[in-house]
Amino acid sequence: MRLLRTGEAGSAALELAISHALLTRVSKGELPSTLRVYRPRATVAFGKLDRLSPGYEAAVAAAREHGYEPVLRLPGGHAAAYNADSIGIDVVWALDDPATGTHDRFATEGDRLAGALRDLGVDARVGEVPGEYCPGAYSVNARGRVKLIGTAQRLVRGAALLGASVVVGGGASIRAVLRDVYAALEFEWDESTAGALDEEVPGLTLEAVEASIIAAYGDLEPADLGEDTLALAHQLKSQREP
Repeated sequence: MRLLRTGEAGSAALELAISHALLTRVSKGELPSTLRVYRPRATVAFGKLDRLSPGYEAAVAAAREHGYEPVLRLPGGHAAAYNADSIGIDVVWALDDPATGTHDRFATEGDRLAGALRDLGVDARVGEVPGEYCPGAYSVNARGRVKLIGTAQRLVRGAALLGASVVVGGGASIRAVLRDVYAALEFEWDESTAGALDEEVPGLTLEAVEASIIAAYGDLEPADLGEDTLALAHQLKSQREP
């Protein structure tokens, strides 16, 4: 598997468009399976179901008022927030039959990411926390009480993408933006389920968390984004804008 570490994209929409471009090119056999690790902008990523809510436009406005860029997420799920003190993860697999093994991939990646956090001293577990935002059976939580990582998948012919975000710092900001976004969407949740890694283990840095996550994937071949992938991402960018 390749390791792709991308820098500043200029917008959250382009960050997710790069994910889309990687999935597209891997599905066509133009690229091999790839792990992408990146530092995102402050973002609220909305799901397709969120767009059907009468409060969607108000939720988008609330995200912007908090300084978070609203985008449309590539995988499924409801609104999720992450900030500049976060790490974004895309795992893109080339697969003959991506529909087979969906739950196994969720379980394997959940265990892998939880293990990476445990290596940093976090009491990390896999499973949904009651009342969590953007609920998922394979979320990674702390102590069974605070959601730390949410995962979601997108399947296309020939490939699958699992996307995740790890909030390392700025937990109060995440809770504040989600409070107003979910109020607009009329989505009930428990604010205490949102947090950041440095609230569990003080002093954790982005560099340490990123290194632990990459190490959890074993041997990886360093790679560059490439002009073709970036050009395709620019073409797909408008699909990620709200």
